[in-house]
Amino acid sequence: MPMRRASLSLLFPFLLVSLTAPEPALRFRRYFVAAESYESVGVFDVDKNDTLDIVSGDFWYEGPHFRQRHLIGNEPRKDQYFDDFSTIPMDVNADGRLDFITGGWFDQTLRWVENPAAGNGKTQWPLHEISKVGNVETTRAWDVDGDGKLDIVPNNPGHPLKYLKLVSPGKFQTITVAPTQGHGLGFGDINGDGRGDLIVSDGWLEAPANRIAGSWELHKEFSLGTASVPVIAADVNGDKLTDLVVGQGHNYGLHWYEQTKNNTGQRSWTKHVIDEKNSQYHCLEWVDITGDGRPELVTGKRYRAHNGKDPGAEDSVGLYYFTWNAAQKQFVKHDIASGPAGVGKGTGIYFAVADLHKTGRKDIIVAGKDGLTIFFNEGFQRK
Repeated sequence: MPMRRASLSLLFPFLLVSLTAPEPALRFRRYFVAAESYESVGVFDVDKNDTLDIVSGDFWYEGPHFRQRHLIGNEPRKDQYFDDFSTIPMDVNADGRLDFITGGWFDQTLRWVENPAAGNGKTQWPLHEISKVGNVETTRAWDVDGDGKLDIVPNNPGHPLKYLKLVSPGKFQTITVAPTQGHGLGFGDINGDGRGDLIVSDGWLEAPANRIAGSWELHKEFSLGTASVPVIAADVNGDKLTDLVVGQGHNYGLHWYEQTKNNTGQRSWTKHVIDEKNSQYHCLEWVDITGDGRPELVTGKRYRAHNGKDPGAEDSVGLYYFTWNAAQKQFVKHDIASGPAGVGKGTGIYFAVADLHKTGRKDIIVAGKDGLTIFFNEGFQRK
């Protein structure tokens, strides 16, 4: 019996260490592209050579090395910004080449930028106005009406909430969903009826069967503040109910809101902390970057979101990914690049996640007032 007790005493510390060992972390290789201050970046094959390129602001950068830079246009600077707050790839004119969609806060205009037929990298890209939609915080693309095609959804604080549907080459139809909206926007099936709902800062709008002509009902079940774009709608804890992941775009905080239902089916939300040490969590992506088949949360602090006037503006900047620990029912933070500006890296307002070199691993491409940088995903660190 004494020998048995001794063996257990030796085993228990081993079990304790195993259960509390830190999760393995991905290794990223930092690759500087340009010292531009555009806040949006997209990734797509510009020149149709089966190689991904980077598009940011007035330039596109040829893959696979991203050293050859080509002029797109000459977007004028507005105060300390460029009026270019999204880079959504879409073949708008059905010519087989991907264009992109962006919008501006100052001009209040949603527009598409045409990828020209000339493939010499010297032809500037024509600009086409889609609609005067109101101040564009940023824009996202979701299949709102469930027809298998992406629609364009701008976040226009203080203006009507709408989505724009491409109905023919170069032509969009505008569908108004609500008379006004605040800062923050998300999309996902909140009530499990198979239709995607829209999430705004003061609740969620239930999608009708006819998304074009029907009425969207607002459920004021939460208040999200200066919410991120996007607000992530996903089943975080695996209970088959859609939860929310929300950053504060202009304040401190990153949280997830757990959806629960009582015996009568009444819905309620419980707010949980992910990280309250950083501010300006403006842009979030929910994507599998570890290769385990489960999405991770990729986000970070936007550098100088309001030109140094937000809470925490003097703090360090950072780019992070968060994994979900099911046993502890919480997110685990992993550092990609954090520190003072120039050491850490901010996220800008719209960043991209893509496998740039066909390695099977997703890389992270971030723009911002602190430059354009790629973080190549090199897999898990070897011990």
